[in-house]
Amino acid sequence: MSRIGKKSVGLPDGVTALVSGQSIEVKGPKGTRSFKATDDVTLSVEEGSVSVVPRGKSKRARQQWGMSRTRIQNLVTGVTAGFKKELEIQGVGYRAQIQGNVLKLNLGYSHDVDFIVPEGVTVTAPKLTQIIVEGIDEQQVGQVAANIREWRKPEPYKGKGIRYAGEYVFRKEGKR
Repeated sequence: MSRIGKKSVGLPDGVTALVSGQSIEVKGPKGTRSFKATDDVTLSVEEGSVSVVPRGKSKRARQQWGMSRTRIQNLVTGVTAGFKKELEIQGVGYRAQIQGNVLKLNLGYSHDVDFIVPEGVTVTAPKLTQIIVEGIDEQQVGQVAANIREWRKPEPYKGKGIRYAGEYVFRKEGKR
């Protein structure tokens, strides 16, 4: 039995959900998101909540049960509050600034790195050493943050690079 799948997803004020077949569309103040579930589960909307029920007792149906409920919860969270990832830049001379929809990163290379921000995600740089990625799609926000971080991952000797806010970087001792 799925402990997560048993709980129904509550719809806050201002959020509507429309189920048609195996797909669900959630509309909220920040936008519209949709999800197409597999044939192993049944989706239904009643009294301000969305419930997911498995169609059989197979292992796949039980797997899809909890996963589908979590995906629907992420849709509701995305259209109400949105998702956010914060990145920190550490290193002498490392900085970031946003110009239009291009994030300019100065990361110690011989050239500046120009990262083009994709549609559906907003990137801001409130400080020279801080980057904030926001959007309504959790997967897309995480992927954009990972792509930015990939330009200069934190290295273990001096800790220089781009890291997630609050990320622990294991530090090594250098040669003596």
